Amino acid sequence: MEENNKPVVNLISRPENMLKTIYTAARTCYSADMPINIYNSTDDEEKMLKLIERVVGSGHYSVIEHIQVTFAISNVSRACTHQLVRHRHMSFSQKSQRYVKEKGQFDYIIPPTIARDEELKAKFVEFMGEISQKYSEFVEAGIPAEDARAVLPNAAASSIVASLNLRELIHLANLRLCTRAQYEIRTMVKLMCDELVKVEPWLAPYLVPKCVRNGFCDEDKSCGRMPKLAQ
Repeated sequence: MEENNKPVVNLISRPENMLKTIYTAARTCYSADMPINIYNSTDDEEKMLKLIERVVGSGHYSVIEHIQVTFAISNVSRACTHQLVRHRHMSFSQKSQRYVKEKGQFDYIIPPTIARDEELKAKFVEFMGEISQKYSEFVEAGIPAEDARAVLPNAAASSIVASLNLRELIHLANLRLCTRAQYEIRTMVKLMCDELVKVEPWLAPYLVPKCVRNGFCDEDKSCGRMPKLAQ
């Protein structure tokens, strides 16, 4: 319910040999040897990371597109998922408000800017209760859930399974970890990155705000972390 506003994110699928797969793709571009021989020829992590850093650093991102990861995400608002699904080169399966009827008070997310003010929070909670009551009235009157859902707010909590390749995850992180991104999606993407870095720590330098990767800020309004790009 509204007492827990933090997204729940779990990494549920990733390649078994992520580093070797990317290394094989990168090395194949510069070798006459067969890819399978390249794959089987080394387990030297330092050697693999050195080549990957050079290739990706040069802008050759195709080698990281071979890596697909999948996250199970819940306790996020529809406002948050509406932002997420606008990203390209991702696949989504989301809890349907057409087929899943809300029973009793629906779960919802309170924005921190409202939650920190007790008076405004109380008004927010009261309003969510009123919406829930109207939704229930429509459903009980025989209105299909797909039509009754019209009264549900962007604050309504949702669940989604999201899959994307590593290139798109890096792009997602670079954009949505920026302090200019909305707090909720920034928190969710940070948890996605943390989940993957737990098992693939070498990815940490890539899964950062774009200013950290670029060394400068290109936003109209800067938080001051990095110097502004000269116009």
